[in-house]
Amino acid sequence: MPGYTVRDEGEHRLTTGTRTTADRGDGAQADGLRAILSDTLRGIAMCRNIKNLFNFDPPVTPEEVRASSLQFVRKISGFNKPSKANEAAFQTAVDEVTAISTRLLRSLETNAPPKNREEEAAKAKARSAERYGA
Repeated sequence: MPGYTVRDEGEHRLTTGTRTTADRGDGAQADGLRAILSDTLRGIAMCRNIKNLFNFDPPVTPEEVRASSLQFVRKISGFNKPSKANEAAFQTAVDEVTAISTRLLRSLETNAPPKNREEEAAKAKARSAERYGA
């Protein structure tokens, strides 16, 4: 997990499990930060509440696309339920993400056979039980 610590006065260090970079003031930190962010982002999974919607049998429904869009907007905005002042912007964002996601899903192609929803749900439940011991 990345962290940011101050080692000595004027020296700042960003660390991950595999790389460390110090701010030496010579521009070398930018390259190190890019490498660390790349390593870190590679290990970050998407929000667990946002489901994979592509290549399922039966195909995804508009309600599922909207529900995932709502979760995405909640995640990036930090609002579970927006205030009255932000409600219009929040709903507009959900509508736009839904429209874009629908277009994306319609345009994607694959040679892989469609995944079975029940089988995928069972796999997810097994992973959850293993992860949380329930």
